[in-house]
Amino acid sequence: MSRAGTTLAAGALLVLLAFAAWLYCFARQHGLSAREKPSRLEAFLARRARGLATPAAAKRMKNPVAPTALHTAEGRDHFADHCALCHANDGSGKTTVNEGLYPPAPDLRAKETQQLSDGQLLYIIKNGIRFTGMPGWGGSDDENWKLVLFIRHLSELSAKELELMREVNGLDVPAAHQHENE
Repeated sequence: MSRAGTTLAAGALLVLLAFAAWLYCFARQHGLSAREKPSRLEAFLARRARGLATPAAAKRMKNPVAPTALHTAEGRDHFADHCALCHANDGSGKTTVNEGLYPPAPDLRAKETQQLSDGQLLYIIKNGIRFTGMPGWGGSDDENWKLVLFIRHLSELSAKELELMREVNGLDVPAAHQHENE
């Protein structure tokens, strides 16, 4: 190995050791509680890891299911029955279950989720996210594409749709969202 290569390797090792020391000190001081909100750095790194873990072909996939009212309603009912326990009927993630998850389930209406491609959303639904509470559900592509349609629709939910979801799962809508819809 050349002198420049040795210097570069030694520098990389020092950076890695410094990061490991910081991580150790942070964990000793703050613990590894699932109740604490992730730091900005942790959230940034988690999003980057998720992006790296999604195959490029999946990222390029487009939703083949037409965004009809029927398909969105089918996605809504599936979401209410299978997803709302952690993500809430309105997609906010404000649930009792989510309070204990680390990292917490995201607000599906937020920019960080809505800017994911259709294929990324499908991949997450089918395969889950390792080291989180998001399991891989598998399921049929048709059902999962309808879920993607519904996730895109979350910011436009009506009070009637929220009531229909409540009929499916009995979950209350967070008070903040009820006021938005009134």
